[in-house]
Amino acid sequence: MFRPTVAHQAIKVLNHLTHSRAVTAAFRLSVASPFFRPLSSTVPLFKHEKKDPKKDNFLAATTKAPEGVSGEQEGRFARTDKNVKIEYPDDANMPRSPIVQGRGGVHLKRTLAQFSLENKVSLVTGGARGLGLIMAQALVASGSDVDIVDLNKQEAEDQAEKLVEQFQKVNPGLGQMPNITTHYADVASLSVNGAIAEVIQKHSKIDHLVTSASFTENFDAISYPHNPMLKLWGVVVDGTYLFATGVARQLIERNVPGSMVMIGSISGAIVNVPQPQAPYNAAKAAVRHLVSSLAVEWAGHDICVNIINPRYMLTTLTGKILDENPDLRYKWTSHIPIGKMGTPKDLMSAVTFLLIGASRYITGPELRVDGGYTLV
Repeated sequence: MFRPTVAHQAIKVLNHLTHSRAVTAAFRLSVASPFFRPLSSTVPLFKHEKKDPKKDNFLAATTKAPEGVSGEQEGRFARTDKNVKIEYPDDANMPRSPIVQGRGGVHLKRTLAQFSLENKVSLVTGGARGLGLIMAQALVASGSDVDIVDLNKQEAEDQAEKLVEQFQKVNPGLGQMPNITTHYADVASLSVNGAIAEVIQKHSKIDHLVTSASFTENFDAISYPHNPMLKLWGVVVDGTYLFATGVARQLIERNVPGSMVMIGSISGAIVNVPQPQAPYNAAKAAVRHLVSSLAVEWAGHDICVNIINPRYMLTTLTGKILDENPDLRYKWTSHIPIGKMGTPKDLMSAVTFLLIGASRYITGPELRVDGGYTLV
């Protein structure tokens, strides 16, 4: 008879050999069949009863339910509405933009010397009204001479006079007044070259550029008129490109640094609702990537190119649109975390910062002034 100890040791050896052979066999099988894996199964914890999506409130809000089952709120604030149609008004029906109140000239409070545009010349397209006018005033208040380029030269001249009057009002006794000139150009045509030449003739140089000329109309994509779409692209895309290259050309010839700020829109990155405006969104997206391309191309010439993308700003034209479409105000502001629309004054510091010497190492990115809209 075997002793218990000997028997125990024999069983251990036998188990070890059996296990080793099993492992070896499994290894050989895995090498021969690299996609082999043992079968496994899991017993369901419980069975789901088949529910009717039309009667179940939770399923009604999922993709299992047919369109419209969960009510009118489906996509309510995330879709365009083809019934929203807004045409850009002609000059006779265009509301005039007021000059905002603000201090310019000599500042008594301490600040960085770099936060100044003294002895600089800035060209602003679309500067006779709206955001362009407000930004022109911001540059004047920061010390720059300004050239307003607009399709409506008479309105530009009227606003230039008001800019000087406002500057004198808030800076009594200041000897040197800003030099504000006005020039005509259809930004979508080669008349841009003539306007740039005229500015250089009067000021001998251009240091900064702000392209603010733009407009939008609202039609659904299928029924959007072709000629207005071509005009839109001409003003927004061609106008930006022609002025940017024209100003860059003289900066490179002079071998001096410069800065450009294109006024884009968050519509170039997201789709605004409920108003349909596919051509405008695409045009602003083109400007957005144009800025990136030019920033890289001209970086070696010390030319900074940036873009400001605003959300809805309460200009006089926007006010007119909201008066005629009162429901839009609620829909627009309900998507903004701050809960309010911006005002043109909210862009004054932004455009000035991107032109001054303090931002010389910033080129290419977009600055979104949207109250947090694109965060949610």
